Amino acid sequence: MVKNEFIQNIINDDNIGYWELYNNTSNWSTAFIKKLGYSVEDVEINLDFFLNNLIHPEYRDEFRDNFFNLVRHYLDFKQLISIKCKDGSYKKFVCLTNDNLQVNSVKNAKVIIFNEKKFKSSEKLKKDTFYYRESAEMTSTGSWYVDFKKQKSYWDFQTKKILEYPEDYIPSLKESTKYYTPEYLQLASNYFFSCATTGTPFDTEIKMLTAKGREVWTRAIGKAVYNDNNEIIGVRGVFQDIDDKKSKVETLQKTSEIIASQNSRLFNFAHIVSHNLRSHTSNLSLIVQLIDSVETVEEKLEMIDNIKDISESLNSTIEHLNEVVTIQTKTNDIKVEVNFNSIINSVKKAINRIIRESNCIINTNFTQMQSIPYIPAYMESILLNLITNAIKYKHPDRDPIINIKTYIDANKKYLEVNDNGSGIDLDKFGNKLFGMYKTFHYNKDAVGIGLFITKNQIESLNGQIFVNSTVNKGTTFKIQF
Repeated sequence: MVKNEFIQNIINDDNIGYWELYNNTSNWSTAFIKKLGYSVEDVEINLDFFLNNLIHPEYRDEFRDNFFNLVRHYLDFKQLISIKCKDGSYKKFVCLTNDNLQVNSVKNAKVIIFNEKKFKSSEKLKKDTFYYRESAEMTSTGSWYVDFKKQKSYWDFQTKKILEYPEDYIPSLKESTKYYTPEYLQLASNYFFSCATTGTPFDTEIKMLTAKGREVWTRAIGKAVYNDNNEIIGVRGVFQDIDDKKSKVETLQKTSEIIASQNSRLFNFAHIVSHNLRSHTSNLSLIVQLIDSVETVEEKLEMIDNIKDISESLNSTIEHLNEVVTIQTKTNDIKVEVNFNSIINSVKKAINRIIRESNCIINTNFTQMQSIPYIPAYMESILLNLITNAIKYKHPDRDPIINIKTYIDANKKYLEVNDNGSGIDLDKFGNKLFGMYKTFHYNKDAVGIGLFITKNQIESLNGQIFVNSTVNKGTTFKIQF
């Protein structure tokens, strides 16, 4: 069957094993069978017998995949394996296939040569184990396997170490729900069952739960394991601990967002200094020139009144700039436990007349989170701005109703302020909503400083503010602490 004379010599070599596949038949050399201490009657010449009775479990999955790739896709391979002898000991062989041997075989024939490795097996096994453990620990990568046939799950030592389970722990697919955080449980389930049913491999980042309840980011890679009938009999893969790397990326991203926010504030600050202040000073300069040019006392007095108006506007602008600067300096203030009910009562007292005159109803629900460590002045300022805005921009056809609540979602703490007011056209004004001196209603007393200050206060303490609004229905502000 094989035309290469070199292969014919191999068949007769006592130290080399030979496996040829041709037209759905398998043939092992007699020398190979004897080398392992078996007789022809002791073995079945097929893949299942080889996998289940001869090859060491450590090499079984890799050899099975390589074997199928050779048979189905003509992909040659070279692999070190360990084969069990009749006396229970193992011999090491290097597998070589057609291209590695330069074999000239008949069409559609595949050849696997088992060349015995000469070394002290105990020392080699010890070396292999050492290098495997070293590589696994240095890369924080652990392997796992789910065997559908035996209905068992297997983790190596590194997977158990990553997930903080003892070395004698036996994993179970039935307990898989406790290995993942609630928000990633469904995603993990989808990936696994898609791989188990259709063979779709996966490579994703997912958050897992350790035995000690600690959340840890891992890179999860998995692929289906097939038998010789092309049936999926399991899923195997690796978990790599990427928690430190992921934390650094998230920190870097958060830092980038903070820098972008600070740049935005700096731009606003520079704009006010260069545009608004210059406008006031130019007006003052112009008025002074006009005073010099007019002759009557009446005209000069009229000009002085204009100076008073400009002076008030200039003072207001400087106060706003001072508020922006104060936000950055106050972040060093010590946080204290701020009670939401107390803060709301304080705000209500401060704007009691406005609430009464507008027939405003304020509903609160702080059952999920009654207090939080924060700067009290900031919390009062934030709630004061959001409540007064809700009243100021109420819908003309109804009295204002404001619903304020706190809650915890996915270990994150939130404050939500919802109103039934006029709403904001976010498509039109969304990107300008928190800008300084930006107004979105036609109220004559709208200044456009409140939301800018509120956003700056929240972000200065590493929080975020989100808005959802519908014109003529109302607005919801959500603050993530």
